[in-house]
Amino acid sequence: MNAPRISLRQRAGYIGLGVLVTTMLVTGAAWRGTAADPQASAVRTTSAVTTPITHAIAGARDSYADVVKVVAPAVVTVRADGKAKVSPTDFQLPNDDFFRRFFGDQFEGRQPRQPRMPRQHAVGSGVIVSGDGYILTNNHVIDGADEVKVDLTDGRTLSAKVVGTDKPSDLALLKVNDSNLHPLALGNSDAVGVGDVVLAVGNPLNLGQTVTMGIISAKGRSTRVGDGYEDFLQTDAPINHGNSGGALVNTKGELVGINSQILSPSDGNIGIGFAIPANMARHVMDELRTSGKVTRARLGVYVQPVTSEMAASLGLKQVNGAIVSQVESGSAAERAGIKQGDVILSFNGQPVHDTNTLRNRVADTKPGTNANVVIMRDGSEKTLTVKLDEAQANRTARDDGEPDAGDKSALGVSVAPLTPELAAQLRTPKNAHGLVVRDVNPDGRAADAGIQTGDVIEQVNRQPVQSVDDLKAALRRSGDKPVLLLVNRQGNETFITVKPANG
Repeated sequence: MNAPRISLRQRAGYIGLGVLVTTMLVTGAAWRGTAADPQASAVRTTSAVTTPITHAIAGARDSYADVVKVVAPAVVTVRADGKAKVSPTDFQLPNDDFFRRFFGDQFEGRQPRQPRMPRQHAVGSGVIVSGDGYILTNNHVIDGADEVKVDLTDGRTLSAKVVGTDKPSDLALLKVNDSNLHPLALGNSDAVGVGDVVLAVGNPLNLGQTVTMGIISAKGRSTRVGDGYEDFLQTDAPINHGNSGGALVNTKGELVGINSQILSPSDGNIGIGFAIPANMARHVMDELRTSGKVTRARLGVYVQPVTSEMAASLGLKQVNGAIVSQVESGSAAERAGIKQGDVILSFNGQPVHDTNTLRNRVADTKPGTNANVVIMRDGSEKTLTVKLDEAQANRTARDDGEPDAGDKSALGVSVAPLTPELAAQLRTPKNAHGLVVRDVNPDGRAADAGIQTGDVIEQVNRQPVQSVDDLKAALRRSGDKPVLLLVNRQGNETFITVKPANG
């Protein structure tokens, strides 16, 4: 449960003390066509099945220079400067005695010169998406920046204004005021197929604009590290640090994705990269452009994937959908009649393949909209109408059970209801009840007390907790007093005391 997940997944942002270099994602081996074999012409195929493939390779395209000519002017280098986020303890000064020993009494009464705070410099990529100067990039490229500039391929450097940012999708919208810009057309990322050839364009390792090629390896991916709305296109097009926020385009020269993450144990390209689909980027861009923020709807349920065993037990024909493990009190789901144990099969006419699909479909819907939700309950399908609520800005995208960050009762953990499957994985008794700790903020008071990912919180102040609402209520009742938690860790129960927020 304590595997170093962060080391396996690199965001396209790398921060050093004085330098922040943005990392891109996506990686992989470039498509190479057929191997050069001097005896290949002497080889004859006897299988009719291989003939169409042979013909396809023989007629394969050997250059994408015409595509690059259209795409290249639309991809820019993004440079973001900001103050380094350094704790004051990182620059503690020696005391007066230290200076007197080395400089004598002449130091008496003088104050040592304050050290100069270093600056962070982020280098990433961006894509011009309109002729009037709007540019899409990753949020983590410009996060915390005081000044943003973009370098165009014709040598111009322009100051950019941050129109808006959306951390859950890792997108940001910039604006430059200049003419003679070359925007890139947004394609339909839903129409992209696994196996389609794509080109990744950006500025890897600050070398200058670079083009690499690969294919779409998978769709609908979620890295599930941190909180966010994820529906990634996976690609093996080689991308490295600095490509973050750059373009993933199809062979028509259309933008199908914004490169965002890589999966790598070595911090380098191993052929697994992820891009934000253009359709999601379009939705976020339109909201940021009109209102400066993104408004999303929420259903008010906690869901988990349907396993093959669950599908067999529930009489489902296919292993898909999302099973409801908990319904929030007073939520849109409760008002519509959704119950614990229901399997959500579709949302507004679109199939729900898994929990990530459901979350994204709900988030893409405007709050207040009436949506049709098809559920499976006791072997029968039912259609319910749900009037969606608006997601609160201070809630995490996963709907975790941590109180608001400004709430003094916040422990610094995210939790989920304990299911039989999780109980088996965590080696807790089958009859155990409580909340599984999914993530721990290393700076939170729960971490200080020794709470770990995978712990099951069974009681708070000697009272059982079985829902997120139970946990929140119990923490708030504690006020300024220490919180006594009964924690089950791999089948062993122990009490852990968490200091009050002001302690």
